Amino acid sequence: MITVEEAKRLMMAEASPRAVVEVPFGKAIQRFLSRDVLAPFDHPLFDNSAVDGYAFAFGEQKRKWSVVGEIPAGEVIDRGLKADECVRIFTGAMLPDGADTVVMQEYVRHGNGMISHSDDRLRQGGNVRLKGEQFGKGDTVLAQGTWLGPEAIGLLMSVGISRIPVHSAPRIAVVVTGSEFTSTEHPRQGHIFSSNDAMLVAALAGMDLQCTVFHAPDEDEALHRVFRSAITDHDVVITTGGVSVGDHDRVRFTLEDLGTRIVFHGVAQKPGKPMLFGRSDEKAVFGLPGNPRAVMVLFWEYVLPYLRALQGSSMPFLEREDLPITGPVDLKGDRAEFRAALVRGGEVTLLRDEGSHMLASLVRANALVYLSQGTHEVRSGERVEVHYLPGR
Repeated sequence: MITVEEAKRLMMAEASPRAVVEVPFGKAIQRFLSRDVLAPFDHPLFDNSAVDGYAFAFGEQKRKWSVVGEIPAGEVIDRGLKADECVRIFTGAMLPDGADTVVMQEYVRHGNGMISHSDDRLRQGGNVRLKGEQFGKGDTVLAQGTWLGPEAIGLLMSVGISRIPVHSAPRIAVVVTGSEFTSTEHPRQGHIFSSNDAMLVAALAGMDLQCTVFHAPDEDEALHRVFRSAITDHDVVITTGGVSVGDHDRVRFTLEDLGTRIVFHGVAQKPGKPMLFGRSDEKAVFGLPGNPRAVMVLFWEYVLPYLRALQGSSMPFLEREDLPITGPVDLKGDRAEFRAALVRGGEVTLLRDEGSHMLASLVRANALVYLSQGTHEVRSGERVEVHYLPGR
């Protein structure tokens, strides 16, 4: 078996960003920029008011101005202002020539077409957003590899970029192997409810990725047929079950019969020791164990970073931090471990250590603690490596 670190290195060496496409903002959400994006215009486009108020030319000695007009957002006036003139102006409206300062309406007094104000803290340029204040034309707005969350989408749209360069989304197949699963309300004796398929569909949907689900019983002919179809029509295949060494664990043999190159099979980790990763031409295959906890942990630690890398992410792995642990830990065996944990107040607490078929503590967790191979004891207060789970 290889180490977690070697497995991740080998996996990522096989991950090349996919072809670049330009898509409208609605299809760019949760993708990653394929190149630096430069501002096509200054932002803001012009000097504009940050508040509802009155715009004028600032003067230390001036206390009164004549109101000569009104400028709602989106409109302009066709004349400049004289030194003793002002205009009523609203948030976002373009300042007229001759104005450089805005006083908030709360500080203004009116009378006979004139205003004065009581804002003793107001200085020249107050309450004005300057042209090019955030970006000048040609400045880098967002760098290649940036994750396109709602804020990034909004920023790109605010500088006039409506078609966004990203890498094309991979086509994904989920293959659940095994003859023991049922989706009926009343399973017959010896059968269990299928959850891995629903769990992976939900995890991929959280990345705004779609997948096709296949089910294959533990029969050579069916496995060959399903895997051939999954590999032929998809870019990434995620399998669950059948990767151990039992008489009914036929996934590796099936994949090799179909020409898949096995990059690694077996990682010194808990959960997920039998994990497999292979390549079939330009296609990737993840062979995950059948136990649901192992499936979810390995998705976060391996599959998610790989899919992010295919889409050009500059930081594909889970966000990491070293934090003090709230209690001691004793570990048995020589494998690295991923343990469900809860981060609060700058400390991390391990949750119940459940079997690889159990999911309850993962529902409560907002992080995984990674305990590297060779770790046998961790003292209370000692710092450990924390991997933050997405969306928690």
